[in-house]
Amino acid sequence: MLTTPPTARPDAPAGWVLVVDDDPTVAEVVAGYLDRAGYGVERADDGPCALERFAVRRPDLVVLDLMLPGMDGFEVCRRMRARGPVPVIMLTARGDEDDRVLGLETGADDYVTKPFSPRELVLRVDSVLRRSRTATGPDAGRPPAPFGGAGLVLDPAARSATRDGAVLALTLREFDLLAYLLRHPGQVFTREELMREVWGWDFGDLSTVTVHVRRLRGKVEADPARPRLIRTVWGVGYRLDLQGGSAPDAGSGTP
Repeated sequence: MLTTPPTARPDAPAGWVLVVDDDPTVAEVVAGYLDRAGYGVERADDGPCALERFAVRRPDLVVLDLMLPGMDGFEVCRRMRARGPVPVIMLTARGDEDDRVLGLETGADDYVTKPFSPRELVLRVDSVLRRSRTATGPDAGRPPAPFGGAGLVLDPAARSATRDGAVLALTLREFDLLAYLLRHPGQVFTREELMREVWGWDFGDLSTVTVHVRRLRGKVEADPARPRLIRTVWGVGYRLDLQGGSAPDAGSGTP
């Protein structure tokens, strides 16, 4: 439930967040919590205004309501993505799984269902930004070298990925998920393990993992309905098979 924002956390990491919500109460509370967590915040109450703000000053992250007047959050997210990569956390007023799945498939990195805990939203913002800054933040050592297998090459420093030389348009989470699987080829991970290791959460809706695996298959598999790289281990989870040349999973059209 939405409550009065807490006192500031002076040691919180800074960042610039664009909050897009046509409900002034929700927008005010979210902005207040983010401000007290150390973030700079700008607000927009509809899609066109959000796109204008986005064009003038690229935020580090966007908190985007799904149900906006005139232009819904799906379209706003698509247009922002067309202008360049930016982490997006989508807010939805409904518990409809189809909306959540479509939000993730549109390119959102995460979603939060209303009513929500503003503290949880701040933790999600912290987590997404922490991972997005991994490649650009100061690093005392040498930049990590590219790595890969089965035609896949990932460059962690540039956060770029290719398959057989073709560039893959991966979202933040898709890149992190593929990188984690590539670092542990042949190892089976449950959805709970992937959520903890890739998302950094000990809680959350596990369908988020399922959707991201499906999206990733759509970008790295020759035939996503019969995956040869990212395999489903029924009743357990997923593994990355670098051999990729054996028969595809039986019935692998389902997650």
